[in-house]
Amino acid sequence: MNVVSPKVFFGGPDRPPRLLRDLLEQRVDAVPTGGTIHWLTYYFRDLALADALVRAQRRGVTVRLALEGEPHIENANEPVIQRLAGAAGIGDGLRIVRHRLPGHLHTKLYAFSHPEPVALVGSFNPSGNEPEDPAIVAEIGDQDRGHNLLVELGQPELVRAFVARAAAIHAGAGRFGLLSMSLKATVRSNGYTGYFFPQLGRNPLERFLARLGRGSKLRIAASHIRDETLARRLSDLVERGVDVQVLTHHTLRRAPDAMVDYLRGEGITVYRYEHPDELPMHSKFILAEDQDRAWSTFGSYNLKGRSRWLNQELLVHSDDRELWNAFDARWRDIVAEPWCRP
Repeated sequence: MNVVSPKVFFGGPDRPPRLLRDLLEQRVDAVPTGGTIHWLTYYFRDLALADALVRAQRRGVTVRLALEGEPHIENANEPVIQRLAGAAGIGDGLRIVRHRLPGHLHTKLYAFSHPEPVALVGSFNPSGNEPEDPAIVAEIGDQDRGHNLLVELGQPELVRAFVARAAAIHAGAGRFGLLSMSLKATVRSNGYTGYFFPQLGRNPLERFLARLGRGSKLRIAASHIRDETLARRLSDLVERGVDVQVLTHHTLRRAPDAMVDYLRGEGITVYRYEHPDELPMHSKFILAEDQDRAWSTFGSYNLKGRSRWLNQELLVHSDDRELWNAFDARWRDIVAEPWCRP
């Protein structure tokens, strides 16, 4: 079966500001009467984008948005919540997710029924606004100008599974940590596999890493790297003869010095991204090369324990070489920037 490679959209200081939020607004405006929009996101501060969802609802689009109720900056989402709540907004199309157990709705998933059913998955949440709040930007980072990505997937099996997961969370699933086991935690389609977290059993990412042999190359772009178990796995890979490189943000909350020092001490090349305007390196993707095989991953999944066991996350694994090439080119672009230093 012929499968068309997905479209990959990158935001960053070398791209037009607000490119990814503009993409989402264009997709919202393109859904006609009778269509559907399903979104999951962690931060949502963009009032103009919230207004686009209201316009869609008013023209007869079914809009379902599940939004984290207790993000790191507690009241960051409140203006959008006020705009969308009630009859003047999208009414019961809005669900604020508050967990009974520790954990967050951290997935970034934007699914549209028209012009064709697609789901955009990646690292971007619409956390910017105009006019901007400098205090919030200082904490979150300017996600509209920093490094972020969305991958547009059109495989019917994936889109259906992603929409089903979004609908389940909107309906209230997942407040007690692990979702009902009646919901599939894994979905596969033509060289792509989506993994929903929390997930029982061995971490699928560790399974992929365990297969890398001597002479392989592994590159990890991660805004957060705080998972000690994963750090030890990366050290094991170096001992096995794998070339391991990590690209991460400079903020200590997301990538502590102790973790970076440990990785470097184990023979891992670590690039710290420190832009003069404090723009974030928020992209999350992994590239692996093992003899004649290459694979990549992308999604919302952070390299920390909370993402593994507590958060609602989505990680997509792919054998698609064109997608791999797109990530490879983006890696090279980022590490070539003068404020990205090993």
